[in-house]
Amino acid sequence: MGNGAVDAEVTRLEGGWIQLRRDIHRHPELPGEERRTAGVVARELRAAGLTVTTGVGGHGVVGVLHGARAGRTVAYRADMDAVPPKDIVGGGQAAAHLCGHDIHTTVALGVAKVLARLRRHLSGTAVFLFQPAEESLSGARALIEAGVLERTRVEEIHALHCGPFPVGRFAVTGGYGMPGQDKAEVTLQGPDAPDAARRLAAEIGALATVTPPQTPADIEWMVTDAQTPDGPFARFVALRASARETKVSVSYRCWPQERYTEVREEIRRLAKPYTGAAVSFPAEPFPALVCPEPDARALARHLRRRLGRDSVATLHSAFPPFSGEDYALYLERVPGTYTFLGVRAPGAPITTSYPHFPDFAPDERSIGIGVRAMAGWIAERTHR
Repeated sequence: MGNGAVDAEVTRLEGGWIQLRRDIHRHPELPGEERRTAGVVARELRAAGLTVTTGVGGHGVVGVLHGARAGRTVAYRADMDAVPPKDIVGGGQAAAHLCGHDIHTTVALGVAKVLARLRRHLSGTAVFLFQPAEESLSGARALIEAGVLERTRVEEIHALHCGPFPVGRFAVTGGYGMPGQDKAEVTLQGPDAPDAARRLAAEIGALATVTPPQTPADIEWMVTDAQTPDGPFARFVALRASARETKVSVSYRCWPQERYTEVREEIRRLAKPYTGAAVSFPAEPFPALVCPEPDARALARHLRRRLGRDSVATLHSAFPPFSGEDYALYLERVPGTYTFLGVRAPGAPITTSYPHFPDFAPDERSIGIGVRAMAGWIAERTHR
């Protein structure tokens, strides 16, 4: 499929995508409540001529586009939910699209529409997964348990996520991705249990090797460090421990994934001297998102050919160290890529492109750039 044909369709359709994104943005829906957004997605996919299934794993929508020629089956995933108030930096009053899922949904719809218009040049099958409930880390599992990967015989999967990189630039994550998450709860006994819980929370909290950014300058340094080979985030523990009465609640992320065993042992060791300490963990930590290196390198080559050498940055650590993604569950089953789409407007504060900040305001030019890149990439991957 020629770049010129894709570019022509992007130019023709791009204005409509911006209006579509603004409509979705004005109607944010909490994880698991994406009824309206799912309806918009289904309407747009049907209008483009895709085969559409709704109500998958909740409010999930699956669109299937068969090319005119034989080929491979490749999935593209977009998440649809908004950020709950409690997860907005500093707190919020209502759900809001401050993570870029409205951009993700619009880009996926754009890719579907472009490839549908160029179906006669498309090999194989493109499967579009519009996922609910990413913010609650439950939507991917719901789609997987609904059998969507098996039914469509997906061979690989791809996704973009808005990130604090200049608009027009992508950050690939070969061998890395985003950390998983583990939790612990320690219950103490005895008359001094509340005081002991506060002391233990402080001791466990000291296991953290990195702390969340507090200022825009901190975020700038973190973005730079993530692009530094063997940098500060090559190995890390990001941990929060809080005491409430006789209990200590712990939530933490670490890299590499194997460190969870080490941190669990440290928590048990620190709790052991306290009276009646009972430590509990989930059966397994939530898995890390790890992108296969060969796939990421192939995508980087595609992006450089497609958009120029300066269009690609490479991350050398899990990023950001304080967030996770249930997209990890897809990559446990099929190979693929997870790539950051730069949405920082020229001269804009970095908080306008860093998800969950209240002033998050992505540059809408990123939509057309994302569609142009991913339409060509999906077409390349479906070709045998």
